[in-house]
Amino acid sequence: MKKYIIYIGLPLFGLLLGWVIFGGGTQGEDTSIKAHNHVEEDQIWTCSMHPQIRQPEPGDCPICGMDLIPLDENANQNELVFSMSEDAVRLANIQTTIVGSGGNHAQGISLSGRIEADETASSSVVTHIPGRIEKLYIGFTGENVRRGQRVAKMYSSDYITAQRELLEAYKVKDVSPSLLKAAKNKLRYWKISDEEINGIIERNRVNEYIDIRSEYSGVVHRKLVSVGDHLGQGQALFELQNLGKLWAVFDAYESQLNAIELGETITFTTPSVAGEEFSSKVDFIDPVINPNSRTARIRMEVNNAKGRLKPEMFIRGNIEGDLSAQEVLTVPKSAVLWTGTRSVVYVKVPDVMVPTFEYREIELGKSTGENYEIVEGLKSGEEVVTNGAFVIDASAQLNNQSSMMNKNLLESSQSKPSSEPAEKFEANEAFLHQLANVTEKYILIKDALVADNSKKVKMAAKEMLSALKGVDMKLLDDQAHIFWMKKIKTLKESLNKMLESGKINAQRISFGVLSQNYIQVMQTFGSNSQDLYVQECTMAFDNKGARWLSTEKKIFNPYYGADMLNCGSVIDSIRKENNDKADHSGHAH
Repeated sequence: MKKYIIYIGLPLFGLLLGWVIFGGGTQGEDTSIKAHNHVEEDQIWTCSMHPQIRQPEPGDCPICGMDLIPLDENANQNELVFSMSEDAVRLANIQTTIVGSGGNHAQGISLSGRIEADETASSSVVTHIPGRIEKLYIGFTGENVRRGQRVAKMYSSDYITAQRELLEAYKVKDVSPSLLKAAKNKLRYWKISDEEINGIIERNRVNEYIDIRSEYSGVVHRKLVSVGDHLGQGQALFELQNLGKLWAVFDAYESQLNAIELGETITFTTPSVAGEEFSSKVDFIDPVINPNSRTARIRMEVNNAKGRLKPEMFIRGNIEGDLSAQEVLTVPKSAVLWTGTRSVVYVKVPDVMVPTFEYREIELGKSTGENYEIVEGLKSGEEVVTNGAFVIDASAQLNNQSSMMNKNLLESSQSKPSSEPAEKFEANEAFLHQLANVTEKYILIKDALVADNSKKVKMAAKEMLSALKGVDMKLLDDQAHIFWMKKIKTLKESLNKMLESGKINAQRISFGVLSQNYIQVMQTFGSNSQDLYVQECTMAFDNKGARWLSTEKKIFNPYYGADMLNCGSVIDSIRKENNDKADHSGHAH
């Protein structure tokens, strides 16, 4: 046993002696290794697409699955500049275009609008004598009516009495011709023709019924009576609309108005009449700007003798020709992100190793075809992102850098939405069903604020938070996924603030933030459960205005409650959509 102890102890003693003799020579190397290991331990790894991810070791992004990259804390201290890896740029399909001169507007101005009925060509079919409707010869809305056409048969005791007076007056016409004249004039006043009056005299018989005839031609726009109705003198039976001439009405942005004049020729097309162009001249420009859309109505009269155009058809118009002799700077419309009050683009930073993009607010001019004029904010030769700008902006916001949505939340909730249409993403039924549950809880918050019940607001906010946690973001891909990540963060912050506060006014401020963002969510993904109405109170928050969603058109104001319960108006709607499609992939398009 002692031999084994000696055999084991001798090598250990030799190692200890070697460390004492040579230890000083290896100390620096050992320190270096330790320092190196310390640096590796402090290295943070992140995702170029999701900068909020922070991990102490390399691996895959838990959100998108991309390889994590080392985080360089000193790489970018500029909040206006955002960098991405080459892989991230390829994945997001980032495309850029060099800004240059747009020439002299050779493409003209592009306008959108719709066909409307000519208000000056509307009319009503009325009865000039009181009576009861016995029969209708026009039975439904949309039926064509010609001038002089019989539209109804009516019983009138006044008409019977007037006929008897006529026959009695005719018997004494030689003695009192003025009496006969008065009897005829009474019938003429009721729009009875001389032919009918003479027929009564010739037959020497009283007609029991009177025929009502239309004095105008047109299409029945509204049917106002039924058989058996008693009508007073001058009461309308039908409203007619003459569709032989229609109005083409366009919405022009205020920046476009200086290039549009009365008499200007506009050529337009409609998807309903494929392959055919129509044109007419501007005969009216609305003198008042719509405060919500910042547009004015441009109207022109269109001949519709062949009946190919119909009211409410969508149309796309263009004003041809050179609208300006000056060279202008333009940018593709796809490059511009709208926030309601600001226009944002991302400019590629030149001469850098890593793809880097700068946040830039710009001022836009006229809309010219597929481009916008640049009034301020860009220079000729700069390279702007024309595809994938939304991805860059969402990533920048998640990294707490400047983006189109990172302004003060209350200011954001009170800003007016853009008149430009919101970007739409398709989502599968599973996601939309989960979103419908969130909407249900949102309505509970709105109703609690309407009732001025702070306690119920907290309860409903807690339920909406729970519903948000039940939404599976893995059901969304690409840009839809990034959009939802950005929105859910703000939604949760607003709901938590409602839970923290016991005062109804503070809860209403948080509700303003919640509503602004949730309205954008619903406009982006749509509703598959019910119609929703976007409502607005312009007096909320010291006349800055605020909006909310409701399931009914009637106004119940959550920002004032009982103080001004019905103050507000419906400004938009999100109609229930049929999302039962064969492809339920949930990919954004």
